[in-house]
Amino acid sequence: MGKKNEEMIPFDGEIGISEFKDKPIRKVFLDGEWYFSVADVVGAIVETDRPSKYWSDLKSKLRNEGFDQLSENIGQLKMTADDGKERLMDVANAETLFRVIQSMGSPKAEPFKRWLSKVAFERIQEFQNPELAIQRAILDYQIQGRSEEWIKARMRTILSRKELTSEWAHRGVMGSEYAILTNVISEETFSIGIQNHKDVKGLAKSHNLRDHMTDMELVLTMLGETSTAELARSRDAQGFDENEETAHAGGKIAGDARKNFERELGQSVVSRSNFLPPKRGQDQLPPRSES
Repeated sequence: MGKKNEEMIPFDGEIGISEFKDKPIRKVFLDGEWYFSVADVVGAIVETDRPSKYWSDLKSKLRNEGFDQLSENIGQLKMTADDGKERLMDVANAETLFRVIQSMGSPKAEPFKRWLSKVAFERIQEFQNPELAIQRAILDYQIQGRSEEWIKARMRTILSRKELTSEWAHRGVMGSEYAILTNVISEETFSIGIQNHKDVKGLAKSHNLRDHMTDMELVLTMLGETSTAELARSRDAQGFDENEETAHAGGKIAGDARKNFERELGQSVVSRSNFLPPKRGQDQLPPRSES
């Protein structure tokens, strides 16, 4: 079958969240294009508290009006539901969503179509030209006032992530398995899962955790993912189960390094610091000068 996602360069099976006027839109990248949760799109346009019900009614209406071909272009993929569980949801690519939106007649339809065009195709351009993605990321971080030292560490994690996900794709990892394996590496590296790591930093679900990591958190993330990719190659890991084993092993390498460093440092590497506007009880990562 954009706001920044977990990585700047999309890979097959990447799951992400974009926002349209503070409304989260879940999406997954497959076969060279983004597929969006149709219920999320409908909910963002009509501002209903029951987007799934609204979409179900609209889908029945479209079928009754002879839009059978449109329904055939709407598939189902597993995405994380509001209760945190993986559930099958109706998804559609940008072309199909344009037709759905056109049938709704909402005043928000036109601005949403412009937003959708940007989100759907901007990252695909970067996919076709990886240097464009790197240049865009560096510029974004410079505008945000990040230090050159931090930007270099962040770029290394983007490249190590791309290497790992490409390896997984070649070894039969599919769909939501990418997120599961990524969380395994995180738990082994930091003794804490990705969502809990976000909670420590006071981040929302739509925030990119890596964009709020300290330099040391980024270095350990890269070590865990690079180790996992090397082990997958050396063991010729195939399918989810074997790659889960390598994810545990690769993450443990980074986790052991973290524990050794923490013993010398005398404090936890997992930091509450973030790049959000300062709030009471939160530390904001300060700009750092080059060493």
